[in-house]
Amino acid sequence: MRLETVAIHGGNIITDSEKPVIQPITLSTTFIHQEGSMIYSRANNPNRHSLEKLLASLEKGAEAAAFSSGNAAGVSVFQALEPGSHIIAPDDMYHGLKKGILTLFEGVIEATFVDMTDLDKVAMAFRNNTKLIWIETPSNPLLKITDIKAISSLAKANNVILACDNTFATPVFQNPIELGADLVMHSSTKYFGGHSDILGGALITKEKNAFWERIKNVQTTGGAVPSPMDCYYLCRSIKTLPYRMKGHVEHAMVLANYLSQNSKIERVFYPGLKEHPGHEVAANQMTGFGGILSFQVKGGAEAADKLISKLKYYTNATSLGGVESLIERRAASEGPDTLTPQNLIRLSVGLEHLDDLLEDLDEALK
Repeated sequence: MRLETVAIHGGNIITDSEKPVIQPITLSTTFIHQEGSMIYSRANNPNRHSLEKLLASLEKGAEAAAFSSGNAAGVSVFQALEPGSHIIAPDDMYHGLKKGILTLFEGVIEATFVDMTDLDKVAMAFRNNTKLIWIETPSNPLLKITDIKAISSLAKANNVILACDNTFATPVFQNPIELGADLVMHSSTKYFGGHSDILGGALITKEKNAFWERIKNVQTTGGAVPSPMDCYYLCRSIKTLPYRMKGHVEHAMVLANYLSQNSKIERVFYPGLKEHPGHEVAANQMTGFGGILSFQVKGGAEAADKLISKLKYYTNATSLGGVESLIERRAASEGPDTLTPQNLIRLSVGLEHLDDLLEDLDEALK
C-alpha cells in the first residue's frame, strides 16, 4: 500500500461481530482471560494496537509504542538507557525534552549538546560511554537540517543508537529509518492529531531488539499510555494526514517567500528556501519541506510582539501542526534560559485560505 492508502486503512482493525466499517472504541480497562487475549488496558488495548500498527507502517518500522505525550515518548528512550550513559543531542533541541534530560536525569545520564549540522563537532563529542545520538530535523524552532545518513554513519561506526524526532517532517515527507535511524519519535499531538485537540506521543523502532524491549517495559510498566479515545481519534485524524500535509507545505512555501522579501523581516528560517544553509540536505532526504517556518522581525522582541497582536487569522498560542495557523514569539514560551533569539517568531502554517493568510500578514506588517 502507498502512504495515502496506509493512512486510511492501516489503523482500521475490525474485530466486532457486526463488522462496522470503522473500528469501534473499546473502553474496557480489563479483558476476559482466554488464550491470546489482552489482559489489562495499561498493557494493551484494541485501539492502541491499531494505532501502533498504523504508526509502524507509516514510518516503515518493525513496531511502534504509543504514549500519552511526546515528552513521555522521548523520556522513555532516556529511561531505557543504563545509568551513566552519555548521549549526544542538538544544541537547539526542543526545550521540553532538553529540560527533561537536564532535570529528570540529572546525575543519571550525561549529555553533550552540539550543532548537529557540523559533523566534525558531532564526531568529537563521542565518549567511551556514549550510547545514543538524538537528532531532530527540521529542528525546533530554528529549522536546522541534520544529515540523517551522515549522522547514521557516525553512530554505526561507534556502535551507538540513533534516534530521530520526525515531528516536523512527518512520514509524509521523511522516513528516518530508511535513512539509517534506529528509532523515530513523534509528538502525535502535532500533525498526526492535526486539530489541536489530542495529546500523544509515539516511538517507532527499526527492529525489535533488547533496547526496544526496555522501552516497551517503560511504556507498559510506567503506564504513560494514551486512552482508547485518544488512539481512536489519532487513527481517524491520520486518515487525512497526507492531504493535510500537502496543504501545509504549499502554504508554508508561499509565506516563506513572501516574508523573505519583506523589508521588515530580518531573516527567514525555512528549508524550502534555496538560501537556507540546509536546503540541499533537506532536498535530498525530504520530499517536502514541512509546514513550519520561523522568522526574525526587525526591531527586537517588542516589534515581534506587536506584529503578533495585529494578526486576525494566526492564533498566538504554543504548539503546532493544527489546521489553524498558530504563531508565537518562541523565546517568550521557552523561558529565561532560552537560546532562541528574542525577536524570533515561530509560525505553524495552517490550512486557511492562502489569500487570507497573506493579506492578514501583509496588513499586520504595514
